[in-house]
Amino acid sequence: MDSLDTRHGRVLLPAFFPDATYGALRATGFEDAEQAGLMGLVMNAYHLYTRPGASVIKRMGGLHAFTGWDRTLLTDSGGFQLFSLIRENPAYGEIRDNEIIFRPAQDGKKVIFTPEKCIQAQVKYGSDILMALDMCTHPDDPPPVQRRSVELTVKWAARCKAEFLKLTRNDPHPPKLFGIVQGGGSRELRMECGQRLAGIGFDGYGFGGWPLDSRGNFRPDILQWACDAMPQGAVKYAMGLGKPEEIVLLTDMGYTLFDCVIPTREARHNRLYVFRPGYEDPEKLRGERFYTYHYALDDKHLADKRPVDEHCTCPLCRRYSRGYLHHLLKIGDAQAMRLATAHNLRFYARLMELLQAGRG
Repeated sequence: MDSLDTRHGRVLLPAFFPDATYGALRATGFEDAEQAGLMGLVMNAYHLYTRPGASVIKRMGGLHAFTGWDRTLLTDSGGFQLFSLIRENPAYGEIRDNEIIFRPAQDGKKVIFTPEKCIQAQVKYGSDILMALDMCTHPDDPPPVQRRSVELTVKWAARCKAEFLKLTRNDPHPPKLFGIVQGGGSRELRMECGQRLAGIGFDGYGFGGWPLDSRGNFRPDILQWACDAMPQGAVKYAMGLGKPEEIVLLTDMGYTLFDCVIPTREARHNRLYVFRPGYEDPEKLRGERFYTYHYALDDKHLADKRPVDEHCTCPLCRRYSRGYLHHLLKIGDAQAMRLATAHNLRFYARLMELLQAGRG
């Protein structure tokens, strides 16, 4: 599958969507994502459900009108975030068979999040791609927990699909609905979950859960099992994954959609991505590491007249030197973060362009 058509345009695959969790890209504006050549963003359904609220967003005309983003928009259900918070502190809530009960630390007010509410909110947002609610686990969780995760994920997926069909039955151009494959570190459970979700029928499928073990080691085997469990020809979404070398590896596995906070977060820590010479050959992405880091605050850049990357077309590299970026960071000027973020977004867009060319 080389592209995905949505209500807000065609997305060439593989594609990377930056995270704009609360409806905003940290330290920069959406125009920089557009100029970078990125065709989509990810926002979080649960976080927007709490602030400013689904009803407010609907009154504003949906997320596209509210935020000014006019390209493809995917909203994550928020199940992963709720799982993470409850796992960190069980006092925050519990995952029941029919719903998730959550008590935010700010005010302790109880929030009940169901599959139906998850879809209702995303439809109000006007999202182009909706994610079904799932129960997330860690690969090291015991088998009974993994089994329960698969059972609830499939059960909730069916409820999400039923609510989606009810709310979009009169829509001539309905959005897409993706299911999420759970199963932890078990190949059998991953395959079972994927097959049962395929029986329900979705427009795409996402990897669910943690890709790391308890020691923080990356688990490509788990990602491969989940990918294999997804129907051939479907969009395969590696949710929350996005180190450059991981994207290359996962594209070779069969994944076609990615998101993460890495490019924007790294920019805020003054770490910029730069391709090594010769990157224009897509095959070189699969050899030794194809990029380096530019540490913008290093003193060696104090009087450096060169751009961060002479081949990059981002606002930073087109106009400013390494020395000037170093100066902006030293004086704490806000535009330094914006320029650094725009650069990293363009790096990711260029990476996707190379991977798209490599598939041709």
